[in-house]
Amino acid sequence: MIIADLHTHSLVTNHAYNTITEMAKQGASIGLAAMAITDHGPAMPDAPHPWYFSNLTKELPFVMEGIPVLKGAEANILNEKGTLDFTQNELSEFDWVIASIHRPLLPQKLTIREANYLWSAIAENPWVDMIGHSEMPAYEYDYLSLTKLFAEKHKVVELNANSCTWRPEGKENMRRLALACKENGTPVAVNSDAHSIYRLGQTRDIFTMLEELDFPMDLVINTSKELLLKELRCHNHGVAEKLGGVWHE
Repeated sequence: MIIADLHTHSLVTNHAYNTITEMAKQGASIGLAAMAITDHGPAMPDAPHPWYFSNLTKELPFVMEGIPVLKGAEANILNEKGTLDFTQNELSEFDWVIASIHRPLLPQKLTIREANYLWSAIAENPWVDMIGHSEMPAYEYDYLSLTKLFAEKHKVVELNANSCTWRPEGKENMRRLALACKENGTPVAVNSDAHSIYRLGQTRDIFTMLEELDFPMDLVINTSKELLLKELRCHNHGVAEKLGGVWHE
């Protein structure tokens, strides 16, 4: 159902299980047209060393095992101010950046006002491309007003299939988030958040939910090459040209 999985992890994140090469080979074998490797930023307890990120776009080719691989990161939100665990210069080097909250780094429950402030700050960050799995009840925000801001600032909202397994308490919030995106015309990406080759591209539960909500598929940016390229052209990393060049070779 998706042509690009934009949230995946390799074993340099120690709770994942396959190399980048293995993930790329699997992506090609299941028919993905592109994927992104987005390992956890350095503040996570089992994240890779910062040198991994500084070398990522320099050492690895854009096309691996026959599939374009966006070299990115899942940056960690560290506080209510929306501070990330990468500098702006570091973020600018990636092809694709997700900003996410993870409990080990922000363990306290936020008020809706605090969460609104946090996500408003993230929306203003020019190098963030996607809002990661933001449906968690401990960090609930005003979905309607913030998804409108995300659309204005060209931030894609993620609907994360891995949440169905590991964060099921946020299921109703994810529905509300999707409905807010539908009302505001906010682009979304449906991703696996795969930590192994066996979950790569597995997003069926999310599409079942979207069908129930009569969600417009033209808002799901990773269901066609045309939609993905159109969205990427609005972002600052310049990856649309690289991706489009490969697809049109």
